[in-house]
Amino acid sequence: MQKTLIILLGPTGVGKTELSLSLAERFNSEIISCDSRQIYREMKIGTAAPSEDQMKRVKHHFIGCIDISSYYSCGRFENDALAVCNELFLHSDVALMTGGSMLYIDAICKGIDDLPEVDQQLRDQLWKRYAEEGIEQLSQELKVLDPDYYDKIDKKNYKRIIHALEICLSTGQTYTALRKETAKARPFNILKIGLTRPREELYDRINQRVDQMMKDGLLDEAKRLYPQRELNALNTVGYKELFNYFDGNWTLDYAISMIKQDSRRYAKKQMTWFRRDPAIMWFYPSQKDEIEDYIDSQLGQTANTL
Repeated sequence: MQKTLIILLGPTGVGKTELSLSLAERFNSEIISCDSRQIYREMKIGTAAPSEDQMKRVKHHFIGCIDISSYYSCGRFENDALAVCNELFLHSDVALMTGGSMLYIDAICKGIDDLPEVDQQLRDQLWKRYAEEGIEQLSQELKVLDPDYYDKIDKKNYKRIIHALEICLSTGQTYTALRKETAKARPFNILKIGLTRPREELYDRINQRVDQMMKDGLLDEAKRLYPQRELNALNTVGYKELFNYFDGNWTLDYAISMIKQDSRRYAKKQMTWFRRDPAIMWFYPSQKDEIEDYIDSQLGQTANTL
């Protein structure tokens, strides 16, 4: 049988965690997380990271393994996750990945362009400028340095604008010229399983999850991290809204309502992204048996082609 990476994906709050545990146990696999925020050890509550009991039940990779002050990129995730896959495939024909970070999923499926490492001092300067000046000035600089990429990019996506500027300023070349955007071949099969729910049901789950986070201590977690609020890792739903409360700009009730609203918006953005991928087979989380049957059928087809 060809080695197969199963990717269980879907929007925030849809119910990936419990199903991933069941699938991991069924296929005797560890779990590779592709969540770009659960990777930070200080952000357990606000990112709904797996609990200690869940991590004892099945070994997880890329959960709470780096400090929020550390830089971590999609390119590094690609290299690190491929290394874990190779290790797991030494002992099993199946590995399981789960999460909802779109760029991390693309990194493992398609690969990231081999771009040069950016000097940390330059990165810190650009993020400081973004915090002080907003995105408009940085966006105009990108327009001068790389007009082709500027014309294509979402002008509200500050992370991509900043990253493109990092590359332009550190290399003296345009970001456009350095991007190949060619999918890399993988030595294993990739099987994508998407989880979905009716919109109102998903939004209700998201609202309830935010309420549970607050009961679990999200306010105290955000308060501990507030002195480091300018770090890129903390520009995250659940923290940035509470930082506005700490600043005195919002009431606590309004901050919580905004966490719910921003979480729902993020879920909508995720679904818009995922729906473009025809390789994803969609199921409701309750269709556990159907999902397992589908995986079995695909693994059987892979075996029969060898």
